[in-house]
Amino acid sequence: MIRAKLFFTILISFLLIIPSCSNNKDYLITLKTNYGDIKLILFDQTPKHKENFIKLANKGFYDSLLFHRVIDDFMIQTGDPNTKSSSDPQSFGKGGPGYTIPPEFHPDLLHEKGMVAAARMGDNVNPGKESSGSQFYIVEGMVYTEESLRDSRVNYNELYKCFGNLIQRSGYQEVNQKAMELQAENKLDELKALILSYKDVCEEDYDVELDQPLTQKQIDVYTTVGGVPHLDGGYTVFGKVVQGMDIVEKIASVKTAPGDRPVEDVIMIVEVEKMSRRKIEKDFDYTYPSE
Repeated sequence: MIRAKLFFTILISFLLIIPSCSNNKDYLITLKTNYGDIKLILFDQTPKHKENFIKLANKGFYDSLLFHRVIDDFMIQTGDPNTKSSSDPQSFGKGGPGYTIPPEFHPDLLHEKGMVAAARMGDNVNPGKESSGSQFYIVEGMVYTEESLRDSRVNYNELYKCFGNLIQRSGYQEVNQKAMELQAENKLDELKALILSYKDVCEEDYDVELDQPLTQKQIDVYTTVGGVPHLDGGYTVFGKVVQGMDIVEKIASVKTAPGDRPVEDVIMIVEVEKMSRRKIEKDFDYTYPSE
């Protein structure tokens, strides 16, 4: 009887150890491209996105897809099954697996350089900010000064709306004319500067707050590492490049056609490898967040 109890106790202890052992493993994702390999880890803080990506990758869903949208100093985007056949470029960016994923925003996961985030449809047709079931992008971005960082966090959609209303009022005919001239001449940087110069007037006259607040972490990250700050809180960040940012930068700098599509196809194959977290930390100089 004592032996039976001892055996049962050992068995229970062994079973209890198994889940904790599984926590010591993670998935290393490799995007094999014709420019080189990009290696990623996916975050536990975004479990739905992580599980979905691994499921699709293991099915071979991503194999032979193109990076169909590339903007230097911004990001590179892929994951659209329509790109497997390059016969209809007009459809690129519109495909997916037939479902979306609820957003998993996390305050500590910013759009810093090297982060992986889910693409999605715009707010006008997707007010819930649900992620594409398969399309994702890798952030390249740029380093900001603190002043330019604050400019990047202006709510431009609301500012443009307020400015449009403002220049319809009496006393703003010259500003209206100047704005139309700049738009007609495609001098968009000058037009943006003109609109920004009326931000304080718009805030006061229309009683709106046009600056999105910055955390200290955002200031620290975007003035050192760099990234794309205006996307924070709007798109789910769910992974990070741990090796191959030089490949991301090569792809970001390729020649593109209208629609930001690379002139020469950039193709990928995705591999998933289960690996110990300790090995990932050692081999890729990555530190997992503490529980």
